Amino acid sequence: MPGVARLLLIEDDPAIRTPLLHALRDRGHAVAAVQSAMTGLQRVLDDRPDLVVLDLGLPDLDGLELLRMLRAVNSTPVIIATARDEEAEIIRGLDAGADDYVVKPFTAAQLDARIRAVLRRGAGSADGPAVLTVGELRVDPAARQATLAGVPLELTPREFDLLHHLAARAGRVVSKRELLTEVWQLPYGGADKTVDVHLSWLRRKLGETAQQPRYLHTVRGVGVRLDVPGTQS
Repeated sequence: MPGVARLLLIEDDPAIRTPLLHALRDRGHAVAAVQSAMTGLQRVLDDRPDLVVLDLGLPDLDGLELLRMLRAVNSTPVIIATARDEEAEIIRGLDAGADDYVVKPFTAAQLDARIRAVLRRGAGSADGPAVLTVGELRVDPAARQATLAGVPLELTPREFDLLHHLAARAGRVVSKRELLTEVWQLPYGGADKTVDVHLSWLRRKLGETAQQPRYLHTVRGVGVRLDVPGTQS
């Protein structure tokens, strides 16, 4: 069905799962629901939904562990929907690869708005944002794809957003605070380690290290700059 988002709801509490399932369907989504982490993992791999709504307190496996397993093999957008409201828990969820984090209790309308926002970011704008080229690096925000010397890069959604943000500002130093605000959507700030870890993963996929950079250059005490290899003095 064109234009209909296919969602997978992983939630063990029937008092939450059943009404949420019906409410999201009433809002035009095609929704399937499962009660356990491992069943959810199998459904994601088999059915390839457009987005996953994930509870953390699951009976067979903690939701964060499931998210890490998903991110190892799959880039499907994930919204965590949980009662865990501590800041440290929110940061752990986002660091583990979640695209958004909502705290219970929430309304179906609020969750639907988050779902539509995440799917919009994944689809790109209707006008077709420009493909960015930096050296042999090509970043296509509409297709959510990046290649290096013609070879596709296997990036998580967060890694792609980070690379796109830096590529759009190639040659300019971008602060970690800006990255936390614009890429992680954490206007109140967050841990620099969050950025450092994702930059490390991104460098690995670009075939470089912090000690021997090609594209990603750390400016100590300031931030990071993405530049064409060989242009640094």
